[in-house]
Amino acid sequence: MLAFLVSTGTVAVAEIGDKTQLLTLLLAARFGRPWAVVAGILLATLANHALAGAIGQWLGELLQGPPLRWILGGSFVVMALWALIPDKESDTAAGGWGGAFLVALVSFFLVEMGDKTQVATVLLAARYQALVAVVLGTTLGMMIANVPVAFFGQAIAARVPVKAVRIAAALLFAVLGLAVLAGLGW
Repeated sequence: MLAFLVSTGTVAVAEIGDKTQLLTLLLAARFGRPWAVVAGILLATLANHALAGAIGQWLGELLQGPPLRWILGGSFVVMALWALIPDKESDTAAGGWGGAFLVALVSFFLVEMGDKTQVATVLLAARYQALVAVVLGTTLGMMIANVPVAFFGQAIAARVPVKAVRIAAALLFAVLGLAVLAGLGW
């Protein structure tokens, strides 16, 4: 349960202000079909995070003890620094054919490749060795951050201080990294 909760919270906070929220806003505005966009996000995230989680679990089994602890702890600290860097606007959704679902599915799967949340999924799966809990948690975190944007994006964007959210995400990653490095809960 801890793996699920930490995964959900970590990704939900880290995702706020991320380029995928901008993509969600663009797709919802462009197609006017928020449910189709949300369905595409859900399936793309499940596929992407299942792949990332499987890699993380494999790495966790491959590396044991202090080396894994130092790699994971250091990686979470790097993620904290990365979270402070604002995402650049992406024009991934500017073109494409097909319905909102297909465009959202393909766009999200590709945009998530190498993204903070995918890397976080690898790290969390390596840390907790609970693949299903981590994938479901990171996917729920992604949905918590993006579903409101699909439905209420314009109003939310005007009120949420993205810089403060980036700082909160960085603090969360830093706390996780320092806890792992210190051996807390390890």
